[in-house]
Amino acid sequence: MKFIRPFLKTILVLFSIILIACISLYLTGNAHLIKAVRSTYLVGKTGPSINDYLKFENRIIAKGNPIPWNLSNQQLKIKDSLITKAKNWETVAFLVSQKNKIIYEKYWDSYSKESLTNSFSMAKTFTGLAIGACIQDGLIKSVNDPVALYLDEFNTPDKKNISIKDLLTMSSGIDFGESYGDPFGFMAKAYYGREIYQLTLSKPQQFKPGKQWKYQGGNTLVLSFIVEKVSGKTLSEYFSEKFWKPIGASEDALWTYAEEDGKERAYCCFYSNARDFAKIGQFLLDSAKINGKSIVDSTFYNQMIKPVNIPDENGKTIDYYGYQIWLGQYKNKSFYYARGILGQYIVVIPELEIVFVRLGHKRDKTRNVEVPKDLYLYFDMVFDLINNK
Repeated sequence: MKFIRPFLKTILVLFSIILIACISLYLTGNAHLIKAVRSTYLVGKTGPSINDYLKFENRIIAKGNPIPWNLSNQQLKIKDSLITKAKNWETVAFLVSQKNKIIYEKYWDSYSKESLTNSFSMAKTFTGLAIGACIQDGLIKSVNDPVALYLDEFNTPDKKNISIKDLLTMSSGIDFGESYGDPFGFMAKAYYGREIYQLTLSKPQQFKPGKQWKYQGGNTLVLSFIVEKVSGKTLSEYFSEKFWKPIGASEDALWTYAEEDGKERAYCCFYSNARDFAKIGQFLLDSAKINGKSIVDSTFYNQMIKPVNIPDENGKTIDYYGYQIWLGQYKNKSFYYARGILGQYIVVIPELEIVFVRLGHKRDKTRNVEVPKDLYLYFDMVFDLINNK
């Protein structure tokens, strides 16, 4: 009995400390840290993972009638040395299609063609496409429209001149913050927090719109708020209607959302499989058309895949980013692509009529680069594949 009392006292003290800590976090606006710790360190992780949908509320992006991929009859192979390098990056899926036909598909570590994994920032491209669809539908007149025309919160002296185009090109001038290492920063609160709308719209203006490129997920969130406002639908509902059903996705997708205000994390957190992600790539390759019909405004699409040519904070002109999509060249081949922080890629190579998708757990850690170094490996895998056809 004499041993039980000290033990109970210790438990009570620990419980009190935890309770006080939780209350303090809540009162200081940092309650998101409770979920962050529970979702990472307590399960052996140090940050977000590709399977995080299991830890969050999700909204369904409903599929329509699935349209199966055409599959190549050829048994194409990639050099073992390249496959080994891909495995070292903890790749879980690699798919290549050419001329609307899957010519290579491989999965690792119990993942399959049905496995849902996190898009991370590839979702920015999806949200950008939704804006293009709103223009096509006549819900938005032009990318040059001021955001204040759609969101009253932007009708302020410092934000009234920000246009939709400024958001698309990551040049709004709003100081959202994009640090992934700051547990108290905007990205941590947006990812793990219960409320996104007011968090996003409360951020101050840092510099004049259209003058400086600064990659920030907050811009994408504001775009999603516009989509919801003009469509009268959630972002997931609108994306399902305009894209997911028309492309013939094989499975429902998921988009995580903040529990209190119901807003999707539009800058990330779209969960699907390699085949359906590749369908989005094919849609982009087909000039954002389905059976010849434009889903996205054609002028918008053409501008989407052109460089913004806006200087960054160091004065360097950004020629590798468009409207919420990345641009590049490798071995004399131009390409555009959606990308995520752990090496999620949907890549379109128009000249070769190729789309490829890579999903996995790791990416080159160098930040603020035109093209992550690991992406070149996946290009080499594709080129090795088609050179041996």
